[in-house]
Amino acid sequence: MRLNFVLSGCLLLGSLGVAAAQENYFTNWPAGTSPQEVGKQLADHFVTSPHQYTKTIHYSEICTWYGALRFADLTNDTALRDQLIKKFEPLLPGGAEAERRPQRRHVDDSIFGVAPLEIARQTKDQKYLKEGLWWADRQWENPQPDGLSAETRFWIDDMYMLTMLQLEAYRATGDKKYLDRDAKEMSAYLDKLQQPNGLFYHAPDVKYFWGRGDGWVAAGMAEMLTSLPENHPERARIMKGYKLMMESLLKYQGKDGMWRELIDKDDAWPESSSSAMFAFAMITGVKHGWLDAKTYGPAARKAWIAVVGYVDQNHDVTQVCEGTGKKDSLEYYYQRKRRTGDFHGQAPVLWTAGALLAAGVK
Repeated sequence: MRLNFVLSGCLLLGSLGVAAAQENYFTNWPAGTSPQEVGKQLADHFVTSPHQYTKTIHYSEICTWYGALRFADLTNDTALRDQLIKKFEPLLPGGAEAERRPQRRHVDDSIFGVAPLEIARQTKDQKYLKEGLWWADRQWENPQPDGLSAETRFWIDDMYMLTMLQLEAYRATGDKKYLDRDAKEMSAYLDKLQQPNGLFYHAPDVKYFWGRGDGWVAAGMAEMLTSLPENHPERARIMKGYKLMMESLLKYQGKDGMWRELIDKDDAWPESSSSAMFAFAMITGVKHGWLDAKTYGPAARKAWIAVVGYVDQNHDVTQVCEGTGKKDSLEYYYQRKRRTGDFHGQAPVLWTAGALLAAGVK
């Protein structure tokens, strides 16, 4: 009895220690940088923002929708949530904007299902669940002989694009098949693409550490580890890849708190979308106790404050790398244009605001 009491006390103190470390790093924000304030500004801005890039809904817009919906949920902002749902409703089959629904069997199009699945997760509305699961099930209709999705292409972007759809299907239904196929997919990408230094080339034939590409990986692993049970057979593999990447990123963070558009090139420009994604991954790790708070807490805090400095008076994120395909040319990556208000940047700032507000270890 005495031993159990002592052990329980130690566990409680350990939990309090983690909580205290989080409090130190993720509270007491400088004026204008609190996640509540920044997240609300960007989410409200998204509600009234026009579509970007293509005639059909672009993946970066869905990622922003997801971030705004998550923020609304975490802050119990039902008015915001309802506005975001109303904005999506015309995109349902038969809706006024149904022609904007993507068509290809491709990760960039299939991620469309993430938004209705997040709406379904929050509201239990069956029409949104049906819509989201249609996309998730289609993605695995004709899997490869090894069980991976036919949409597998081994670009690092897919470690978010592809995995988030299946992860949200699991979160909305609790059906383990979505989680199992997802974890297997991510492990396959880790085995093929992660380099000994912990970072990722854009693709096997493009050997450059492009910031946002690696950002998709970091965010995707953090999202999956949040939902993957401790006893899942793929968890150890994914955690190993995640920790190796986080350790490497620490070394490349600039004194300004930012990461560069090419991570390992000091002469590349500070890039906001990748910096927000890396901050998201680190904050999530510290809050769940996967990463040492004293080591990663200050880096994550510094990154968040730095990224918020790139949000302008219109609540547009500046210095966002434009949409980028893969090309075996260093000059190609150096010449990527900087954009303002691009959803590639709006999305991860919203995710990071949410991560700062989310509960960590229970």
